[in-house]
Amino acid sequence: MADLTAFVVVAEARSFTRAAGKLGLSQSALSQIVRRLEERLGVRLLARTTRSVAPTEAGQRLVDQLAPMLHELDQSIADLSEFRDKPAGTIRITSVEHAAKTVLNPAMSALLKSNPDITVEITVDYGLADVVSDRFDAGVRLGEHVARDMIAMRISADIPMCIVGSPEYFESHPAPKSPRDLARHRGINLRLPSSETLNAWRLMQDGEEIRVRMDGPLVFNTIDLILDATLDGVGLGYLPEDQVTNALSSGKLIKVLDDAVPPLPGYHLYYPSRRHHSPAFKLFLDAVRYRPSIPR
Repeated sequence: MADLTAFVVVAEARSFTRAAGKLGLSQSALSQIVRRLEERLGVRLLARTTRSVAPTEAGQRLVDQLAPMLHELDQSIADLSEFRDKPAGTIRITSVEHAAKTVLNPAMSALLKSNPDITVEITVDYGLADVVSDRFDAGVRLGEHVARDMIAMRISADIPMCIVGSPEYFESHPAPKSPRDLARHRGINLRLPSSETLNAWRLMQDGEEIRVRMDGPLVFNTIDLILDATLDGVGLGYLPEDQVTNALSSGKLIKVLDDAVPPLPGYHLYYPSRRHHSPAFKLFLDAVRYRPSIPR
């Protein structure tokens, strides 16, 4: 069982390095375990090159059969925490950066102070993770549209957005008066890994919502770097308003097209509907649940 578990971790991670870190083993020891398993089964399970590791056809078939059982076993062991005197265990969440900063992290303060045996691991990723196959307990995304067999719970109000530029930028680029004027401007873009496309800016034009994809000199996968580049005068940034409040009040940034930028739908937590939830996860849900009367 230990060897099979090690193989599944390597196959899912597609890396001996990452798998060794998860299992607390050296890469050489993990490689010997997998080689020993292959010899015992008489079939090659992993195709290895100097740059990548991937399951063979036989290996993938074994992963498909074993992984759900092993994950269910992990969950069964985790569920035993409800018989402890205090809620305990690790909760793994995948989230976009802004939600982690403005919703999840603030909500963790009271939860973790009063429940020292709970650990929350937040992975920042703009991809739409499959929380089941990636072994997360829950994920965060905009809006409430989620896959079947998932529950969505609102964890934030709608998110005011804005388009901003620095005074230096506007010295050489006249401020846009309508969304059509953005064609003459340079945007600093966010790359979405799930679709490999640039994040479209949501705007209102003639009473209808439109999506604008900006041309520009810089593309990032984090809004913090978009803010830095906008402050440096490289181009316009499309950012959550709460991330630029200080820069606006100090005059380092100027907001444009304010009436044409609608808020984004609030963040929702999504998680499997069929999973039995531990006491620790139930406390986490209560901590992050959106309550309109309690500002965040």
